[in-house]
Amino acid sequence: MQISVNAVVRAVRRAVAALVLATGAAAPLQAQDLPAYGPELQGFEYPYPVQHFSFDSQRQTLQMAFMDVAPEPGHDRRQVAVLLHGKNYCSATWGPTIKALSAAGYRVIAVDQIGFCKSSKPQAYQFSFQQLASNTHALLQSLHIPRAIIIGHSTGGMLAIRYALSYPEAVQDLVLVDPIGLEDWRAKGVPAVTVDQWFQREMAASAERIRNYERTTYFAGQWREDYEPWVQMLAGMYRGPGKTQVAWDSALLYDMILNQPVYYQLSQLQVPTLLMIGDKDTTAIGKEFAPAALRPSLGRYPELARAAVAVIPHARLIEFPDAGHAPQMQQPDHFNATLIRQLSSPMDASTPMAH
Repeated sequence: MQISVNAVVRAVRRAVAALVLATGAAAPLQAQDLPAYGPELQGFEYPYPVQHFSFDSQRQTLQMAFMDVAPEPGHDRRQVAVLLHGKNYCSATWGPTIKALSAAGYRVIAVDQIGFCKSSKPQAYQFSFQQLASNTHALLQSLHIPRAIIIGHSTGGMLAIRYALSYPEAVQDLVLVDPIGLEDWRAKGVPAVTVDQWFQREMAASAERIRNYERTTYFAGQWREDYEPWVQMLAGMYRGPGKTQVAWDSALLYDMILNQPVYYQLSQLQVPTLLMIGDKDTTAIGKEFAPAALRPSLGRYPELARAAVAVIPHARLIEFPDAGHAPQMQQPDHFNATLIRQLSSPMDASTPMAH
């Protein structure tokens, strides 16, 4: 049975009812009163039933969590949309977009990548975008889905680019929602960061730090109460019994993101590509480690997106002037309507750039 996204939001709000929000003034809860989740996000409810794909990778058996949501009755579109989450989010955060796509007649597969959320957190794993793309392809093959619309947000966008480069025949359309990877941070001057440095940083993760980061970097200094459940979703794993493993996998994933650029292969994309960009986005991995003078030049999404569209064949651009890193969360109704409208029109090189 479908669980409404609002039910998830209400449940988490009840768990953190007395938490001081950015716009609130209630007394803070003690740490033991805040939600704590298992290393595979046990205890946090998703908006749709969760399934697991079991497969062998790098000499171990892993479990990849995913939601498989059928189109609403009355549709014969027979198209599949695959949703790939960002670094600080999970497939659950796609809830409103899943609902909108399903209502429009799409079958929707929303995946938690290995190392994230409700999927396995291996102790030893060579994380790479190629490996995650291979894992995702294996999942879709197991579901007998030969071709799909691939929609990736943030780190999921970087993964979606790698997926489309690796399996172009399996990609009907590529949609990149504020993807990271439109620049090479290391080449621009971000220094090397060791896995141990990332791990130390992740072991200090807290709801306050996550919230402050997302408010300043993702949402242009703004905050709304409906973002809070997703902060607690992530922070809850860092309060739970698997905190150390969650932090370790997160460190390995940050190392992957910083050191495996896709920027240089954007021109090799051969699938129809749509970029959906929040113009107030300033996200850049490793920015905090960069020299202060360099930071303002990183993560300038309007410039990055226009440069990307200029080199990606068969690409077009939609900009959300008042949105940051997650327009699907800031402006869900507008975003979802725009996405479905764009998917319903042919994506090709003759289509003019839109705003």
